Amino acid sequence: MLNASTRTAALYDRVRRVIPSIEWPAFADDIEAILDLKRQRNAVILAHNYQTPEIFHCVADIVGDSLALARKAMTAEADVIVLAGVHFMAETAKLLNPQKTVLIPDLRAGCSLADSITAEDIRLLRQRYPGVPIVTYVNTSAEVKAESDICCTSGNAKAVVESLGVPRVIMLPDEYLAQNIAAQTDVQIIAWKGHCEVHERFTPTDIRQLRENHPGVTVLAHPECPPEVVAEADFSGSTAAMSDYVGRQKPARVVLMTECSMSDNVAVEHPEVEFIRPCNLCPHMKRITLANIRAALEQNRHVVTIDPQIAGRARLAVERMLGLADATPLDRFAPASPKVHQ
Repeated sequence: MLNASTRTAALYDRVRRVIPSIEWPAFADDIEAILDLKRQRNAVILAHNYQTPEIFHCVADIVGDSLALARKAMTAEADVIVLAGVHFMAETAKLLNPQKTVLIPDLRAGCSLADSITAEDIRLLRQRYPGVPIVTYVNTSAEVKAESDICCTSGNAKAVVESLGVPRVIMLPDEYLAQNIAAQTDVQIIAWKGHCEVHERFTPTDIRQLRENHPGVTVLAHPECPPEVVAEADFSGSTAAMSDYVGRQKPARVVLMTECSMSDNVAVEHPEVEFIRPCNLCPHMKRITLANIRAALEQNRHVVTIDPQIAGRARLAVERMLGLADATPLDRFAPASPKVHQ
């Protein structure tokens, strides 16, 4: 009788460049069980780009950055959604799919950005800056989204800010993302001092050392990195934009200044590109494993719930963001508070 490693050999072929063969037997049983459980429960797995390759490429149904997951969650024809990512992503999936069961495999999968601001902080900001619209990064809790006017991601932040038709906005909680967007627009941006514990650790010295050690390397930086890091890079963009850049430009040698697993996942799609990996791990993303995804489906844990009074307002902020692509410049946004005139 064939063992799980043999039965899943076709999946291993896909990831053999980034997962040593000696590790595969440790993954195969869980992968096989998860695929069976998905069929039994009519479940789909959404996986962020920072998930490890055995999750991202072998059990996930929908993959991408936070914007892609938010969009695709709305069209998932399933009874159960398992979010292989961090808690705010699971909340967003629940906001957009209130009738479906949404599971997060580990409740400790949080986010330093989400933890850097509270709903009360936003209420105080409104008092300090009356009438200034608040743009909130999706890397926040539902309670924070509920106090905001509109959400954004790193991929659409500039478009969201400029869609509001005002000279000044509050953008939170990521200070570096706000500063990097401010450099691209005439809109004045008031920032909050939240940082991603992965991206804030990269420095310009890191990039200069990489260029010295790996001549000709192309450097791509996430906009959550400090502005001086973005300035040293060849390109800056969301995880989706970085992946698209690699696929479009086909650099001979590339480094992605972001979470470790991103490089592994993109490398699977582009075997002709050499990936240099400066490794900054997200401890929260790495709390998600095949074992706890399997347990989530077997035991229906941990179910994501949101207070209905919070959910309605938070959903509106997310839906405003998602609706931008279909809106005209004049009807994209009706601020919750009056526009600022200077």
